[in-house]
Amino acid sequence: MKTLNPNKQKLLTFDQFEEILVYFSNSIHHQTTIDDVLWDLAKNCISKLGFTDCVVYLIDHQKNELLQKAAFGPKNPKDREIYCPAVIKLGEGISGSVAVSGVAEIIPDTSKDFRYIVDDERRFSEITIPIKINDEVIGIIDCEHPRKNFFSPQHERILTAIAAMCAIKIENIRNDAKIKNEQEKLLQVREEMLQLKLKAFRSQMNPHFIFNALNAIQYFITSEEKKLALNYLSVFSKLIRFYIKHMESETVNLAEEVAMLKGYLTLQKLRYGNLIEYEIQVEEETDLDAVAIPSFVLQTLLENSIEYAIYKQFRNYKIKAHFRANTQRVFITISFTYDATTADTNYTPEYREQLVKWQDQIRMLRKLKSYVIEKKIHFTKRENSDSGYMILVLPNLI
Repeated sequence: MKTLNPNKQKLLTFDQFEEILVYFSNSIHHQTTIDDVLWDLAKNCISKLGFTDCVVYLIDHQKNELLQKAAFGPKNPKDREIYCPAVIKLGEGISGSVAVSGVAEIIPDTSKDFRYIVDDERRFSEITIPIKINDEVIGIIDCEHPRKNFFSPQHERILTAIAAMCAIKIENIRNDAKIKNEQEKLLQVREEMLQLKLKAFRSQMNPHFIFNALNAIQYFITSEEKKLALNYLSVFSKLIRFYIKHMESETVNLAEEVAMLKGYLTLQKLRYGNLIEYEIQVEEETDLDAVAIPSFVLQTLLENSIEYAIYKQFRNYKIKAHFRANTQRVFITISFTYDATTADTNYTPEYREQLVKWQDQIRMLRKLKSYVIEKKIHFTKRENSDSGYMILVLPNLI
């Protein structure tokens, strides 16, 4: 008479097998965090597969360790708490070995396997299944049973399918979190960029600048220099219209930008008189109408430079801007010279505190738009005068 093996498990029918997988799939699908997925997985391995113990690990690649993230059985006496969570080095124990090999294992008798690590108590059967994303092991499903020869190849097939479902869900959650994080960072950068543009607009429209420009125009009117007054008033009004027109624009045509810079420098010259001199040059072969650059960048650079020169009381300050462009890039050279004598002052006018830092604009454009912006700065200090230049390379955004 044939004796039945009391440890031999009854195989599931195809319908039962399919029903379990459908249940796991639906259950995992409704989870919204990785912790939820892992706890749901551990719980259902107990309730649906009749196991007595299930622990789910995730790999910490920085520490090369397996961390217990969810458990049902003796390791989980209270809801979502793991009693004395174990940390296993990759390559150690059965779980650590599977984490390295990526190949599932069934151990019919752990007492004969030197790799077995006793956690809370010894159990004689163990099944360990890797959780993989794109062939990379990210975690482990590890189940044990007090009876020898408990786990079967069918258990391996079920758990392998469940591990694949779990991996897909974890990857989706990670991707969603990554997208959300990138969107939040992008919104934050856009908000910072908008604040910079608003600050640049306020800086260019600051009452100090407007008052001085209008005051100079008024002087020409009262001095019967009506032609000069009308010319400067025309320049001033065009400058204001330019600011308002391009306030919400991300790019500006280089022809308009050069015209605006000439107007801006004209008013600064009117404002500061002989303290500054300026010159703008454009290469003959450069078609300004076929070039576009990020808006509010160049004026901020010139504004920073001029205001710093006035603040430090440089003498004979001369600034020159040279433009050259092709279909891909715009090359701008800003050069300056001034007498070496400067003034040391601790007083900072209020309007200067409102100036936009040009470096902040460049940093935000690189971060938000991924613009390739290059700059090279050279400075020469002599006995009686100092000079320097900046070569700025911007993308042609036409």
